Amino acid sequence: MLSSLRDLFMAPQDRSDADPADTESRLELAGAALLVEVIRADYEMDEREFASIAEVLRADSGRNEADVEELLALARQESGDAISLYEFTSLINEHCDYAEKCALIRNMWRIAYADSQLSKYEDHLIRKVCDLIYVSHSDFIRTKLAEKSRLQD
Repeated sequence: MLSSLRDLFMAPQDRSDADPADTESRLELAGAALLVEVIRADYEMDEREFASIAEVLRADSGRNEADVEELLALARQESGDAISLYEFTSLINEHCDYAEKCALIRNMWRIAYADSQLSKYEDHLIRKVCDLIYVSHSDFIRTKLAEKSRLQD
């Protein structure tokens, strides 16, 4: 499965005959890679953050535990190999609507708060992704406060 997902991610994005399932898999990988970027932002890899990513991926995709672990492993590899965020955000811009982009940002906040502390680097990364996928500052703040409130309850 890992090699097929990796092949999908590396496939040209401008194919007019692209299979919707291929596109969906590439989007899922791009979103997972951005979630991994949040963990890497503060240079402290916390197991609570990885558990939170697995939970988000399971809930969003309905995948089983083994498939989520494979997707997470591939996302970690793609995140480590990435030169910039553009390879992930361009795909999201091309195929996601505004509500889906806000859901991604909400999940990024969820990962950032998973270890009960928000670093300035995590905040900066999420702000940068918001700018790259054209999510408004008010929605950046709204999703941040919503996730912070969810944790306090």
